[in-house]
Amino acid sequence: MPDHAHLFARRIDQMRPSTIREILKVTAQPEIISFAGGLPAPELFPVAEVRAAADSALTKHGSQALQYGPSEGVPVLREWVAAEMGRRGVKAAAADVLMTNGSQQVLDLVGKLFLNPGDVVLTENPTYLAAIQAFQTFEVKFVPVPTDENGLIPEELPGLIRQFRPKFLYTIPNFQNPTGITLSAARRQTLARIAAEHRLVVVEDDPYGKLRYRGTGIPPVRHWDEAGQVLYASTFSKTIAPGLRLGWVVAPPEVFSRLLILKQASDLHTSSFDQLVAYFYLTQNDQVAHLARICRAYGERYGVLDEALRAAMPAGFTWTKPEGGMFLWVTGPEKLDAMELLQRAIGEKVAFVPGRDFFPADAGRNYLRLNYSNSTPERIREGVKRLAALCR
Repeated sequence: MPDHAHLFARRIDQMRPSTIREILKVTAQPEIISFAGGLPAPELFPVAEVRAAADSALTKHGSQALQYGPSEGVPVLREWVAAEMGRRGVKAAAADVLMTNGSQQVLDLVGKLFLNPGDVVLTENPTYLAAIQAFQTFEVKFVPVPTDENGLIPEELPGLIRQFRPKFLYTIPNFQNPTGITLSAARRQTLARIAAEHRLVVVEDDPYGKLRYRGTGIPPVRHWDEAGQVLYASTFSKTIAPGLRLGWVVAPPEVFSRLLILKQASDLHTSSFDQLVAYFYLTQNDQVAHLARICRAYGERYGVLDEALRAAMPAGFTWTKPEGGMFLWVTGPEKLDAMELLQRAIGEKVAFVPGRDFFPADAGRNYLRLNYSNSTPERIREGVKRLAALCR
């Protein structure tokens, strides 16, 4: 076999494989009870409705649905997203909306637009593993923002901005991945104010905001952004199905025009067919009822998980109390090695994600991320029983 290693770009040396994707190879086995992947519940996918939407896309748009399309996205879907942004408390026109291949592509495009080798990215601590991976590609340095049980602490930002001159802050304000924490309205307002004062770009990632099953909804950070410093990204992966690979970003004109150039260079455009399927699905069905069904199921599963943990976990373990989303975050004793625990857990046919990979720096050995959206209540109870026995 030829040796190509000497040809590889140096950026690959900084990148590490996704622990989650590797674990999913194991959890694909039906006997494994998995708290690992961030997978929506497949039984809640609107299969019949998507089938009807696909038929509408082909019937009403014919060959256009199968043809190349505009890089910005299909106009009718961009208009729907702009209206949806209004429902979320953000003023946006269709011209502000760029359709992408999931919100994950937004992270790649933002990295290409802003980051040079050696630049600094601010993140919550911990933060989304795949965001770390996306930005690592550009050989950057991560600086974590002090974070407590209520999310990142905005008042810590001015000092970090002066010291490190970051290119942007990446944040997940709603039901954060991995912790499940939600940033308060007061902190969002403070963040928007600080971003304006210090000209800090904020990348607001909101894949879970519609999955609230307790408490009161809070407008996005972008709602309070009068200076045009916040880029807002979201997705249909959690509200319709991830297989469509559809997301979007709302950005000010100067940023939008450059993201569009990068989108064109990356993949020309997002699938015209998938966008039209999404549009007809969204306009032919009751979205409020569908989201309510998802939230009822996830709220029930969270309740089952929380109750099972309280009944079975030994002293020294605590966990977050999310009001929505798909994850909760377990903190174990300082001596806990979650990677070692995972190996033992897989032997007992249960899996989770160790917390280490969610930290930009080398930390997090005693944390576990548990997903509850993709297991039935019965499997959740049995999985916690097995995991708690190992923890004891």
